[in-house]
Amino acid sequence: MTAVPRRRMVPAYLATGGRSRPGTTGFERLTVLCATGTAPSPESPELEAEHQRLWELLRPGALTVVEAAAHLRLPVSATVFLAADLVEAGCLRARAPIPRAQQTDRTIVERLLVGLRALR
Repeated sequence: MTAVPRRRMVPAYLATGGRSRPGTTGFERLTVLCATGTAPSPESPELEAEHQRLWELLRPGALTVVEAAAHLRLPVSATVFLAADLVEAGCLRARAPIPRAQQTDRTIVERLLVGLRALR
């Protein structure tokens, strides 16, 4: 039988500093996060090691809040707090999720097809 690797669990209240609401509102599970060129300041008392881990995770590219939470092995709610802190500090940018595309009207596609066939 293979041993299951131990997961390092961080209670959500430790990652959020005991806060119940993030400073910045509007984060959704699919909000896209990307790092700016500004690294979190180690002297900043409100930024913890988890903030640094999130910033380093996002430095090479963008991830959604859910993906970042999975990589950090933190609850999504705790990751929202970390991301909000880093956005306020200017270390991250957050972009609203891309909305789903609307279904194309079939009549427009049929008219386009008729027009293309007429060009032959």
